[in-house]
Amino acid sequence: MLVEFSFGNYLSFKETKTLTLVATAITEFEASNVAIVNHYRILKGAIIFGGNASGKSNFIRALTSMKFFIENSTKLSSTDELGVTPFFLSTTTLDQPSFFEILIVIDQVRYRYGFELTNSRVAAEWLFEAKKKKERLLFIREGDGIEVTKSFPEGEDLVERTRDNALFLAVADQFNGPIANRIMKWFKSFYSVSGIRSHHKFSDITSSLLTSEEHSGKLKNLFTNLDLDFSDIVAEKITSVPSPNSYYANWEESEEQHYNVYTIHHIHDENKRPVKEVRVKMSEHESAGTNKIYNLVGLIYTVLNTGGVLVIDEMDAGLHPIIVKTLTRLFNSLEQNPNNAQLIFTTHDINLLENGNYRRDQIYFVEKDYYNASNLYSLVEFREPDGKAVRKDRSFEKDYMKGRYGGVPFVKNLTKLLENVEESKLSEQRSKEKTDIQRTERETHS
Repeated sequence: MLVEFSFGNYLSFKETKTLTLVATAITEFEASNVAIVNHYRILKGAIIFGGNASGKSNFIRALTSMKFFIENSTKLSSTDELGVTPFFLSTTTLDQPSFFEILIVIDQVRYRYGFELTNSRVAAEWLFEAKKKKERLLFIREGDGIEVTKSFPEGEDLVERTRDNALFLAVADQFNGPIANRIMKWFKSFYSVSGIRSHHKFSDITSSLLTSEEHSGKLKNLFTNLDLDFSDIVAEKITSVPSPNSYYANWEESEEQHYNVYTIHHIHDENKRPVKEVRVKMSEHESAGTNKIYNLVGLIYTVLNTGGVLVIDEMDAGLHPIIVKTLTRLFNSLEQNPNNAQLIFTTHDINLLENGNYRRDQIYFVEKDYYNASNLYSLVEFREPDGKAVRKDRSFEKDYMKGRYGGVPFVKNLTKLLENVEESKLSEQRSKEKTDIQRTERETHS
C-alpha cells in the first residue's frame, strides 16, 4: 500500500509537499476507511480539491512522473534528457533538481525510495527498508558515487553499469534483484488516468473483463446498478493482441482499440411492451459520460480485486455526482474493497465533502500563494482562528465554498468589470468626439 508521497521543485510546486495516507487519531469511518497493515494504519485513499490552475493536476503529474521515470529509466540512451520541469518562477529553483520520494508497504515490509533529478542526470537516489519500525539503508547515491550496503547484495556489481541518467533501482531490477523486482512490481499495480483526456486508452481493460467468463457477470451487474439506460452490453475482439498473463495486467496506454463495444436496448410497441432488441455501437450512440464510465470501470474493478493504487485527475468531469459518489465509495467499503485498494483523485464535486464518506485526514486542498507556488494540505491539518482543529460535525461543503479552508478561486465581480468596460468605451467615444470637434474648429479658423 501507498503510505506517503513527497515531492518538490516540480512544475508549480516549489517547496517539498507531502500527501500522507497514515491515518491520524480521529475516529470517523475507522472500520471502512482505514486498513491495518502490520503496525501501520493506512488510509484507503485521498480526495483533492482546489480551484482551476491551483496545481491539482500537477500533483497527479508528479506522482505519475515518478512511476514513469522508474519504469522507463533503463530504456534511455546515455544522451537522452529526463524531461524534468522544475519550478521556473524563482531564480533559486531553476538550476536545482526535482525531488521525489515514496513510502510503500509490500508484504509487511516498508520501503522508502526516492531520487532527485535534473534534466540530464540523477543527482541523488536512496532506498531504505523497515521490517519493523527501525529503518536500515540499502543503498544511497550522491553525485557520482553509489554506496551499496550488505543488506542489498543484488546491487553490489551494478554500480559501474549504471549511467548518470539511469536510476540504480531500475538497473537492479533489470538484473533480477529480488528487492528491486518487488518494488517495480508494486509500481506495475499503480495506474494513473486523466479524467478528461486519456481515460479512453483504458477501455480495453473493461472489454477484456467483459469477454471473461469469470468476470463478465460481476462487471455487467455493476453497469446495471449504475442505471446507464441499456439492458445489456457486449464486447467483441476485432484484432489479435498479446494476451496478458492475467486479467489485471497493467496494459500499455494505446490509441488503438482492440474491441467493438455494443449496448443492447429494447424496442417497444404502441402498448409500451418490449418486442425486440437492437444493439448499437457504444462509442457512437452513448453519451460521453457513459463512455467514460465504461473506460474507468475496468480499472476500478481491477484495482479493487488486486489491491493496487488508482490515481485519477478530474474524476468528476462529465459524470453525474451520484455516479461519482457511488464509484468512489467502493474504495471506502469493507465488502467491495477486501484487498485494501487505494484511490486518489482530484475533483470539483463539493458534494463529496458531505456525502463521500471521507475522513478529515483524507480530504486535501491545493492552492497557490502570492508567488504562484502551489501548496498542499489536508483538512485535519487546518486550524481554526482559535487554534483548534476542524470539528467532524462542521459543514465542510458550506465552509469550503465560503473560502474557510482555502483552495477556492477568488473571482472578481464580473458585473462591475463589464460596467467598467462599458464606461471605458463611453469615455473613449467622448474623447474621440472631443478630438473631432477640436479638429473641425482648427480647420474652420484656418
